[in-house]
Amino acid sequence: MINAKERFESTEMLCHEMVQMSDGVRLATDIYFPPIWRAEPGQCFPVVLERTPYGKNVPSRSERSHVESEPLSRLEVARCFTLQGYVVVYQDCRGRYESEGEFVKYLNDAQDGYDTCAWIVAQPWSNGRIGMKGLSYAAHTQMAAASLGAPGLQAMVVDSGGFSNAFHSGVRQGGAYELKQAAWAVMFAAEHSRRAQREGVAMGAHELDQWFKRMPWHRGDSPLAATPDYEDFLFDQWERVNFDDYWKQPGLYAQGYYDVIQRAAAIHISSWYDVYSRTAIENHVGTILNSGVSKLVLGPWTHGNRWETFSGDVDFGEAARLQGNLAPSFMSLRVRWFDRWLKNAVNGAEQDPAAMIFVMGGGSGRKNREGRLDHGGCWREESVWPIARTRLTKFFLHEDGSLQEHCPANEDASMSYRFDPSDPVITLGGSVVSRPPAILAGGFDQVEQLRFFGCRMAGRALADRQDVLVFQTAHLLADIEVTGEIDVQLWISSDCPDTDFTAKLIDVYPPCSDYPDGYALNLTDSIMRVSHRMSWERRDLLQTGEICKINIRLFPVSNLFQRGHRIRLDISSSNFPKFDVNPNTGEEVTKATSQHVAHNTVHLSASHPSLITLPVIPRVY
Repeated sequence: MINAKERFESTEMLCHEMVQMSDGVRLATDIYFPPIWRAEPGQCFPVVLERTPYGKNVPSRSERSHVESEPLSRLEVARCFTLQGYVVVYQDCRGRYESEGEFVKYLNDAQDGYDTCAWIVAQPWSNGRIGMKGLSYAAHTQMAAASLGAPGLQAMVVDSGGFSNAFHSGVRQGGAYELKQAAWAVMFAAEHSRRAQREGVAMGAHELDQWFKRMPWHRGDSPLAATPDYEDFLFDQWERVNFDDYWKQPGLYAQGYYDVIQRAAAIHISSWYDVYSRTAIENHVGTILNSGVSKLVLGPWTHGNRWETFSGDVDFGEAARLQGNLAPSFMSLRVRWFDRWLKNAVNGAEQDPAAMIFVMGGGSGRKNREGRLDHGGCWREESVWPIARTRLTKFFLHEDGSLQEHCPANEDASMSYRFDPSDPVITLGGSVVSRPPAILAGGFDQVEQLRFFGCRMAGRALADRQDVLVFQTAHLLADIEVTGEIDVQLWISSDCPDTDFTAKLIDVYPPCSDYPDGYALNLTDSIMRVSHRMSWERRDLLQTGEICKINIRLFPVSNLFQRGHRIRLDISSSNFPKFDVNPNTGEEVTKATSQHVAHNTVHLSASHPSLITLPVIPRVY
């Protein structure tokens, strides 16, 4: 226990504890106290908790604004809360930094979060009320603890994370594996080895690039072999291709625990170019449906970068930032939320709009001073999500490459292409996490550049690849706003027993002096592994010549397609290295021994209509 003689009347007051979990493992924990704290009985406070694998003493990159070149230190962040009368607790996750035990990504955080909260509410300085905060993995730890009904947990600010369903959003998607998880494992296994001063992963961007191209990988023969705990969780997630009980554990599957999670009032924050926009929306809606309190914030940023005005090569203007638009600062937003639910402050936080969304688009379409496309946009309040006035509008894919609101009349129309898994379509931005090897998040003109992983033909438009089918509207005669989740229905066939289909929604700018060839701005995308078309719990292989329907559920987006633009949909069979590549053999990707070229067909007939359903929001002029 803390020695009372060591307590100081200072914001810098810090105590270190090794908090014992229910299985005996001890987790390194730092506690910061308010200046008014005393040793006498009765002095107890609400607690702000963050559990992180990135080092409880290491500054979080999320704790900054556009006027700061570096994030605030842990002490500086703690001071912001302690001066408001909170105790602040930071904890290293199991197996990370100063904590004991073995690190198993995501799977220990529910019970460890529960045990930590139980320890907090038992302390004499705690009033029994806890709020949790944190970005990305520290958002996952919040929803994991909430899934078990952690004692005292009454409020959360869940920033860009908190798996609603990791099988569909965050680890896997549409049956494919998100390779950001592999890049994360290599980066942080290397960091772990350096801190432990032992031989381990030492892989630069070039080596990581080459490893990504050597799939399939094998246990014991990977860059992670020297750090087996990191190798194990990577392969566990990659090899589990079916939606089984593994994916339904707390920490990976908030959807199974909303009746418990709803006890904690939450703000769910994400962005259109973030990997967790679907998670944020599903957690918000699931909490509301279970009579909980939840608010939703969706900006135009990449993962957690709420202080920036741009994503990739596209700028949205000063209005895009959270600070100064939704709240005076990110800190003030959190303090207000915690004050309401941990101190019963009458500040109206519960009456804020259910959703604050940033509608992208409406800019000049020219290059700004930083050389980025001025796409523009604005914030808007919504009382409910999905937006009640949404008009689901179908656009059918036609053989001439058009997107039209009427169904094709032709009974045998189709378009085919050759998908070679050794030459996949490269990832040019989107909802990924920026990290080596040359994976860049955000909005970009869909033209190859050598700064992207896998690019070999600088200047080639993805639309010019033979394995990309392009469908687009005529130049729009009026603005069209699309806000919400997007569904693509394809009737497909293949000469291989399994293959993938990808879909990408694009805002096509007309040519101008800054962009003589126009600008094809990626908005959202997703993938579907055909062997999962009938069930996520099993694989069903295709029969040669079999025509079947698949649905590709694109990530949500909000974008104003301006008059004169085109709405474009690209269909292909790969998006690498965002997702692993299907070998087309019918084998599981993790066990493939060879690759086959697939001849894939999208059917576009009256009896087999392929289409995209857009959530159109009527414009108010």
